[in-house]
Amino acid sequence: GTSRQIPQTIIIGVRKGGTRALLEMLDIHPNIVVAATEVHFFDWDENYVKGIDWYRSLMPFSYGNQITIEKTPGYFTSPQAPERIHDMNSSIKLLLILRDPTERVISDYTQVYYNRVESHKPVQHFEDIVIKNGALNTKYKAIQRSLYDVHMEKWLKHFSLDQIHIVDGNTLIKDPLPELQKVERFLKLPSRIMSSNFYFNQTKGFYCIRSDGRERCLHESKGRPHPVVNNTVLEQLYSYFREHNARFYRMVNHSFDWH
Repeated sequence: GTSRQIPQTIIIGVRKGGTRALLEMLDIHPNIVVAATEVHFFDWDENYVKGIDWYRSLMPFSYGNQITIEKTPGYFTSPQAPERIHDMNSSIKLLLILRDPTERVISDYTQVYYNRVESHKPVQHFEDIVIKNGALNTKYKAIQRSLYDVHMEKWLKHFSLDQIHIVDGNTLIKDPLPELQKVERFLKLPSRIMSSNFYFNQTKGFYCIRSDGRERCLHESKGRPHPVVNNTVLEQLYSYFREHNARFYRMVNHSFDWH
């Protein structure tokens, strides 16, 4: 009685915003099934040309009363993804998880840094990438990805604001339940996720998941220590994002506790 369904909900981003945590926490819900991997269907041309049947073939089997969710953080910043997703299903519900844009930049750098160390490739200090000739290097991809207003504008050309639910990534890590209950309501699902589904892991410094008699924490690559960043550089980043953040708040009719 199961079949593979095209997702009714997609976590569209943002990279290093908490997409994996959100997906795994939603997987607790009996009416949700999740795709195992990031599919990159709508943002990678080489996958998109394979067609919708290929996309469906990567989805998990589900019952009729279950919602299929996939997450690919690259969708949010992709120029093509909004129109392509709209072409597939104009009434789809989208989940966007965001965190303080400066924190996101540092987290983005940290992931690349560790990947390079593990691959025995040369690494640069954060400040040497972010500052060029004494000024902020605004062309740095990690900074570009944190311009939430620029990317959101493209999504709002294709979707109404009530189709996009924004999850506060900073809050999700500190206190998951209220954020997940908002998602349940947005997806019109019965309330099934409870506080007993989470326990705080002192070693990792964030919540782990308890469901179906099993306990699991996010992959060890999550929650890696960030570099200590020079205060002057931090202030330059805060200052640069301030106007973009204010514009984003106006676009979505909601403010966040960001620098």
